[in-house]
Amino acid sequence: MKRRQGWSVVEFLIAITLGLLVALLASGLLVGTSGNYRNHSDNVWLSDSGRYALSMMAHAIRQAAYVNWDSGAAPPVLDTASVDGLDAASVSRSSDGVSSPLPPVINGSDVLALRFAGTDDGASVHCGGFSVPGGVRGWSVFYVAADADGEPELRCKYRGAGGWGADAVVRGIESFQVLYGVDLDTPLDGVPNTYLNATAVKAADAWRRVCSVKLALLLKGSVNSRADTLAARFDLFGATYADAHPEDVGVRVEEGRLPPAERLRARRIFSMTVALRNRDG
Repeated sequence: MKRRQGWSVVEFLIAITLGLLVALLASGLLVGTSGNYRNHSDNVWLSDSGRYALSMMAHAIRQAAYVNWDSGAAPPVLDTASVDGLDAASVSRSSDGVSSPLPPVINGSDVLALRFAGTDDGASVHCGGFSVPGGVRGWSVFYVAADADGEPELRCKYRGAGGWGADAVVRGIESFQVLYGVDLDTPLDGVPNTYLNATAVKAADAWRRVCSVKLALLLKGSVNSRADTLAARFDLFGATYADAHPEDVGVRVEEGRLPPAERLRARRIFSMTVALRNRDG
């Protein structure tokens, strides 16, 4: 009769070792696949969010300075420029327009304020999505504030029937920057001769000469999902502008200066230049 033989201790140890190696390789592959999926998902989210934010702000910019001259009632007095802004600042949701600046939330993000006249047909809409009635001056103010989790988000502020309010547009803002195209010609020809930040426009008393607005957003994903470890640099208005204007905080963001817990997030710049269809007097 043949004797039954089991595994020896050596064979058993070899089998366990091989099994552990296979499990280790499989878990590494799973982690890598999960990280790639997360990075891809973050990039899709960045793409959708960036386009949505630019589209909303572009609509508000094109509506700025609109006056309903066809209305039977006299239009609101244009006592202030229809475009205004602040560099490296934030605002509260309940304050009057941009009259009470707050310290910036992240990377010197800016504030963009736009004013327009309401209409009786409901065609004038502020950034909250509600129409502004005729005889009323509407507002759309874009700024960055922290959400309940401390994550910076772009918000739109508006004045409704019950007072001021604000809604979130997109979260994950690394920097929000604005430049203003100023027409320096006399008489004005509607073509910008130079682009200035809000501080420079205010110093030149040139808000009524703004004829276009250049927007730039740097968005970030929610977690560290990149496989690389390279520290990238993001110039929101290009390297030439960033080199020439080191005082304009936030137009250049370097990952090497960010907290390690956020350094390897997916990031992308979104930018657009929008011409004002309406002109201040």
